Amino acid sequence: METGGGDMSVQPADNPHAGEPYEVIHLGDEAAAIVPLAELHRLRAVERRASAEDLEEAEIEATLADHRAWVAAGRPGAVSHDEAMRELLGGSA
Repeated sequence: METGGGDMSVQPADNPHAGEPYEVIHLGDEAAAIVPLAELHRLRAVERRASAEDLEEAEIEATLADHRAWVAAGRPGAVSHDEAMRELLGGSA
């Protein structure tokens, strides 16, 4: 599959919430999960109905999960402290 320049790989990943495996596509440094459309539609519906506080807490939880995965992958020194703070604090550090 030609993607326009980036390296691409696919690997299975377990979804702890639905118990179904998803494929994860890596394009360069970015990763995306391939999920059934029904789950995407459900997520969008939940997002539309969630309070601003719930959405903010979910965003924080997702950022922390990304950070834990990044550390587990052995890459804690891949960016400077300032870069990490900008990422974790939404660019305001």
